[in-house]
Amino acid sequence: MKKYGWLLLVLVLLGAVALSACKPKEPALGSEQNPIVWSFVPSGEMERVSSGAQQVADLLHKQTGLYFKTNVATEYAGVIEAMCSDPPKAQMGSLATFAYVLAHERGCADAALVSVRYGSPTYNGQIITRADSGIHTIADLKGKTFCRADPLSTSGWIIPMLMIRGAGLNPDTDLAQVVDTGAHDTTVTSVYNGDCDAGATYVDARTRVEDTFPDVMDKVVVIATTADIPNDGVQFAPSVPKDLRDKIVNGLLEIAKTPEGQEALKTAYQWNGLEVHDDSFYDPFRQVLQSSGMSIEDLQK
Repeated sequence: MKKYGWLLLVLVLLGAVALSACKPKEPALGSEQNPIVWSFVPSGEMERVSSGAQQVADLLHKQTGLYFKTNVATEYAGVIEAMCSDPPKAQMGSLATFAYVLAHERGCADAALVSVRYGSPTYNGQIITRADSGIHTIADLKGKTFCRADPLSTSGWIIPMLMIRGAGLNPDTDLAQVVDTGAHDTTVTSVYNGDCDAGATYVDARTRVEDTFPDVMDKVVVIATTADIPNDGVQFAPSVPKDLRDKIVNGLLEIAKTPEGQEALKTAYQWNGLEVHDDSFYDPFRQVLQSSGMSIEDLQK
């Protein structure tokens, strides 16, 4: 009986090996059957970001032969969760500064490229209000309704919130209400229409709505600007192999030199170019957060 028992065990093991050998191999990442998912945050009007993102992906496909699938999340946290899932639902992301730092802290994102706008890999945020609001300083925001693009937006909330605290106000108790608009240009529109007393955006999101509101630069004024903030860019989930990352990075740098690529990048995120930078590029921003006395966990609340 023992002999037959061992024989049965051997047969079971052989069957398991045979089944394993017959299991279909997953298509290579970047193939048509398994495209690289590139997720974008909704920093601007979603249809515009989506259109530009797809244009960039199409050009990148022609340059590299790899296949890409793009999407625009409804909120910044959606991109982080997609990159942090196991396995990742998004292998690439274009995260704003604080969202990237948060994702990297969780071990989900590695910086590869940083965007360039107006010749610089850094940008500034601004606090805006209507010219007739009676608000002239940050201290005047007490008891007012404040618009932000997203709670994880660096220029749309994180840095302005620290500035509000620096002016002696508690954003949690001294603001009448904080409204999430979903995008920087929507924040401008909300302030223009008087739906919010004030708000925060990148410099200068007002230009994005000039076609609709030609007098926006006169009706909506800036009362404060932030220090330099590292730009957003392109990040990879750690599971993406280095050779694949290099191929994509080189492809993006090449298409950024072409008129078609420049137009697509501008449509998506107002990017004028791309520079290679690793995670250390964001260290000065981390130092700003640390000097505020608030942890990354505190800033997520």
